[in-house]
Amino acid sequence: MGEVPESTPPPRPAQPQQPGASAVGLESSSPQSSQLPVGIMRSSVRGPVVNDGEDSTDSTPLLQGARQAEAAPACCSARYNLAMLAFFGFFVLYALRVNLSVALVDMVDSNTTLAENRTSKECADHSAPIKVLRNQTGVTFPAMHAMWSSWAPPLERSKLLSISYAGAQLGTVISLPLCGIICYYMNWTYVFYLFGIVGIFWFVLWMWLVSDTPETHKTISNNEKEYILSSLKNQLSSQKSVPWIPILKSLPLWAIVVAHFSYNWTFYTLLTLLPTYMKEILRFNVQENGFLSALPYFGCWLCMILSGQAADNLRAKWNVSTICVRRIFTLIGMIGPAVFLVAAGFIGCDYSLAVAFLTISTTLGGFCSSGFSINHLDIAPSYAGILLGITNTFATIPGMVGPVIAKSLTPDNTVREWQIVFCIAAAINVFGAIFFVLLAKGEVQKWAVSDYHGHKN
Repeated sequence: MGEVPESTPPPRPAQPQQPGASAVGLESSSPQSSQLPVGIMRSSVRGPVVNDGEDSTDSTPLLQGARQAEAAPACCSARYNLAMLAFFGFFVLYALRVNLSVALVDMVDSNTTLAENRTSKECADHSAPIKVLRNQTGVTFPAMHAMWSSWAPPLERSKLLSISYAGAQLGTVISLPLCGIICYYMNWTYVFYLFGIVGIFWFVLWMWLVSDTPETHKTISNNEKEYILSSLKNQLSSQKSVPWIPILKSLPLWAIVVAHFSYNWTFYTLLTLLPTYMKEILRFNVQENGFLSALPYFGCWLCMILSGQAADNLRAKWNVSTICVRRIFTLIGMIGPAVFLVAAGFIGCDYSLAVAFLTISTTLGGFCSSGFSINHLDIAPSYAGILLGITNTFATIPGMVGPVIAKSLTPDNTVREWQIVFCIAAAINVFGAIFFVLLAKGEVQKWAVSDYHGHKN
């Protein structure tokens, strides 16, 4: 009986290595037995982050690592502060574009005769939606995409980008009626004073609070910095030169190009030609009502915010793959507007129903913000700004070609002619959605990562 207690002390020295007990079976096959417990323990904590990213970001990347890193709170975090500042930046950007289109009417009216005033007003009514469209012009959107490539963790991309770009819609919603009120009760010059001051104030905040990368941010917490850098470690390229040939040969990129082109064709048709159709055919000018003019943009803004939350929840909580989420949201955001666009050509003289279809169509288009619009960051985070510049170049073509084709197809302004215009736009949208679903990818492409385990810094 005395020998039994003496057999129990030997395991005591091994107790500190108990968490690595799974390594005991490996010691016989590995000479580095002394290092295995530490290595195994580290891999059990951080291994899923690397392995999931290496296997495929298509199957909900970095899920376990993202959940562990949520110790860095989203509230008042540097990445969400960046999203809110970007939100107000796009708010100011589109408010400045809208105030020009609205104030231009009064500027022209004050220097022309009554007959000329009517002509100028009609041109402004028809062209105003073109100026306030969600048209990703200039360098603003590609620059923001490039910044988010270093700031947005994969499982938070939909939320962060939808918050940022939704500012464009809200800027349109608020500035459309506000500019009209200022021009009516005060003077058109005050429109530029007001929004100019707001823009300067935002610029000061942006220069003071924003940094290019988490490494250079002055007030970011260590937990949040580690969370962002570790989640993006296997997705960013370390090479300085741009792989132009692989980019141009990439089918997933051309899937985004076709989807972006098709989406903008229908979007331009909805918000530039449908108001013309309502005024010429239905004898109702939607631009005369500031609320009805802003209603489609408000619906799109709300849909962008909600779809961004839904997209990331599907990936993080329901374990839906990235490409599946992108396909679903792209189909909803492109097929939906196509259906209501065709329906608008068969409503007869019911202008209230036409306004409803216009609002629903524009609202459903907001789903694309979490569909193909973010897919640039999925397939090549390091070159997301360049990819958006390429896709947006093709996406501006519908704004030039679409109205010209519509004018040529509607010489007599009959309902039958407009039905053809709407059906063509809907068919292009459906084609773009199907093309994207067939060829799009949700994982980082090989050409986008020269050194897979490298990082920018």
